[in-house]
Amino acid sequence: METRVQIVAIVATGGLFIVLLELVRRRRMLERYAVLWLFCAVALLGLSVWKGLLNDLAHAVGIFYAPSALFVVAFGFVLVLLLHFSVAVSRLADQNKVLAQRVALLEERQRTADAAASAPRSRFREQDEEELPEREPAATSPGGFE
Repeated sequence: METRVQIVAIVATGGLFIVLLELVRRRRMLERYAVLWLFCAVALLGLSVWKGLLNDLAHAVGIFYAPSALFVVAFGFVLVLLLHFSVAVSRLADQNKVLAQRVALLEERQRTADAAASAPRSRFREQDEEELPEREPAATSPGGFE
């Protein structure tokens, strides 16, 4: 691998590593996802720094130009990350659906409870007014007590 290409690869993967650390520090990326990205960055940095490993990997796979193997490895990591995020998004979509169903059930229970709490009062008030005769003034008892 040429020295210039190696320096560019080291600087690029080092920059990726610094950006990832900054995203985690600012709480813009969760740690569980950052671990995957940091692993990818460290692996790419290791392949960029260690010329022999990248050459051996390139020859084992059948790639004649070793820096191209670095891009193949990076592409492989991106595919693994996309698969992981697809699984995570699918799980979150399922959890979101279950959560929406539970919220709908709770809202229905709340509406039923509110209707049950307010309906009997108005019904009883109407019945009380219709069924109760008008009261006559209470007579005092012989002892003067009511």
